[in-house]
Amino acid sequence: MSLSTSTPTFPQPARSNLLVPVLVAFLVLGILIALVVRLTPEKTANLSVSHTIVFPTHTEMGSGSILVGQKQSEDDLYVLTTLRIDDRTRFPIFIKDYTATLTTEDGQPITTSAVEKDDIPNLLVSFPGLKPLVTTPLLRETVIDPGQSAEGMVILHFPITQSVWDHRRTTVLNVNLYHAGDQPVIITRKSEITHPTYTPPPTSVDK
Repeated sequence: MSLSTSTPTFPQPARSNLLVPVLVAFLVLGILIALVVRLTPEKTANLSVSHTIVFPTHTEMGSGSILVGQKQSEDDLYVLTTLRIDDRTRFPIFIKDYTATLTTEDGQPITTSAVEKDDIPNLLVSFPGLKPLVTTPLLRETVIDPGQSAEGMVILHFPITQSVWDHRRTTVLNVNLYHAGDQPVIITRKSEITHPTYTPPPTSVDK
């Protein structure tokens, strides 16, 4: 009896059968990604500034110097801007914080944070002239539901004079949203209720 010298064969897994479900999975994943990109808006919110009030202040203080009659002065500017936020997404948006950056005529940036809710009463005591100008604020931690909008005042404080404000290049209000980051909106000159006599150059972006 002779022994067979042929190489034994064993059943092989049908690897080619796995290729079809893998390709289908990739196809479905690609469709889902395309749908997410198509249905997700470029912005999480639509921001606009309806009007702005500028309130300059000048304060003189005793310097504590031994020189009789010597005083120090301080110029500040409060910018009261009314902001509207429209939620055009399918999800609620949450306001985290407000900051603003003013770029002066010579290109110097000045960044500030909006006045906190608890600081507003003290501010109105220090500057009573602000009281009739302040309307309902749009507070931090405000929640805006899908398809809804919110509007209110944001108060900014800049350590500058009225002249520096009038000759500025731009002022950008950054609305920081949870899970979305800063959403910028320009505080334009045309939003000011009392327009300054200064005329910006034609290249200005905030006319």
